[in-house]
Amino acid sequence: MCYYLDGTVNLYMRPIEGITATVDLDQMKVIAYRDRITVPVPKAEGTEYREEMQKPPLDSKLKSITMLQPDGPSFSIDGHIVRWANWEFHLAFDMRAGLVISLASIYDPEKDEKRRVMYRGFISELVVPYMDLTEEWYFRIFFDAGEYGFGLCAVPLEPLRDCPENAVFMDGYFSGHDGTPGKISNVLCIFERYSGDIMWRHTETEILGKVIREVRPEVNLVVRTVSTLGNYDYIVDWEFKQTGTIKVTVGMTGMLEVKGSVYTHKDQIQEEVYGTLVAENTIGAHHDHFLAFHLDLDVDGDANSFVKKKLQTMRANKSKRTSYWTVNSKTVKTESDARIQLGSEAAELLVVNPNKKTKLGNCVGYRLIPQSVAGSLLMDDDYPQIRAAFTKYNVWVTPYNKSEKWAAGLYTDQSRGDDTLATWSLRNREIENRDIVLWYTLGFHHVPYQEHFPIMPTLSSGFELRPSNFFEHNPTLKQKPPKQINKIWPNCSVSAMAE
Repeated sequence: MCYYLDGTVNLYMRPIEGITATVDLDQMKVIAYRDRITVPVPKAEGTEYREEMQKPPLDSKLKSITMLQPDGPSFSIDGHIVRWANWEFHLAFDMRAGLVISLASIYDPEKDEKRRVMYRGFISELVVPYMDLTEEWYFRIFFDAGEYGFGLCAVPLEPLRDCPENAVFMDGYFSGHDGTPGKISNVLCIFERYSGDIMWRHTETEILGKVIREVRPEVNLVVRTVSTLGNYDYIVDWEFKQTGTIKVTVGMTGMLEVKGSVYTHKDQIQEEVYGTLVAENTIGAHHDHFLAFHLDLDVDGDANSFVKKKLQTMRANKSKRTSYWTVNSKTVKTESDARIQLGSEAAELLVVNPNKKTKLGNCVGYRLIPQSVAGSLLMDDDYPQIRAAFTKYNVWVTPYNKSEKWAAGLYTDQSRGDDTLATWSLRNREIENRDIVLWYTLGFHHVPYQEHFPIMPTLSSGFELRPSNFFEHNPTLKQKPPKQINKIWPNCSVSAMAE
């Protein structure tokens, strides 16, 4: 891929279209070169995104803002063990996966014991297939973890910009291609987030002569990393909540992969251009982002089962109502029955421990709450889909196998689809009451828009792992809100504060 840098640092917005070079990587020689077409190089004007290069007047309507923790953070770090509220987990950095969360446990005050939730969780693969079929584009399918290293492409985080002022930073270490150790400074940051969200609340007005109000503000712990894979920047947050929930968010920003074009107005286009005209002579190509998460849950132990609770519509016979819905719960026995394309049916998806029950007799568990239901739209016999067959389903469940870590195979750049999550799953192994791994594929179908030029505002999605009959009741009833800082709030009266 060739770009023209003159007049801007945003080289990705100035592609030189129509050139193909073939390189023999054994000989390190260019063995073929083709200049197929002549297309205008997009202009440099309007591609600059640096603050100091913006022409005045600049928008400065926002006033000062800060995050104060006068007593210091509520979390502690002992080597790579992080402790916060009732949570404890191990934090690591991997050159292929990036951020890895292990041994996540939460203290249960009702039982007075620390209970395991997840043995290990990480991004197993990230694939980005482009939909342009022209000679210079059809092969642009990037496996960012297996081919480039999601961790190797992680970048140092900038204090006060990438992470708030109350963040603590951690370095990442890795083995270089020649075996020598490498270091990425400030590759992880850990901070407490309080943004005015509510953990739970209720106002009771039905008791005569009384108004009862009880509110708990939400304070969470966030572990963040950012990886820059060429034109795209991926922001990955693992967020731990006092309620026992683990929330994972992936934000995409950076630059589109754009194509040089002869077109300067949409009305000129009379052919399939495989994208959106986002600027003069600039097509933002249609593409996907699929992230496969390896989630080795150990809910109160390593013998777990996968349960699908389908929500089914029923006709009411002996009622003035005509319909209702009910829950049909099924414990999945084999891998084939665990594959799910989200959006096709309403269902609750749980990992439960069938050997541990609450006092009321419910199996303790955690459920997956996905935000994205996007799956691959490619045909099964398409070469990119063969290599990235894990994108066919959003949910997979496999028995734990220490060699099955990478959804697109151990050697992704040489893969022909014979060592992937999809091929492992063909064995249709038993998964009931065993040490199992939940795989969730988070998908984005990315249709570019003009607002994504010259740099894209962050687009986010994610999922939650939420306790489901794991506790006997709401585990935060005894959680006290954080101490208030003694200051005068300009929008509140003294009487309101006293109330």
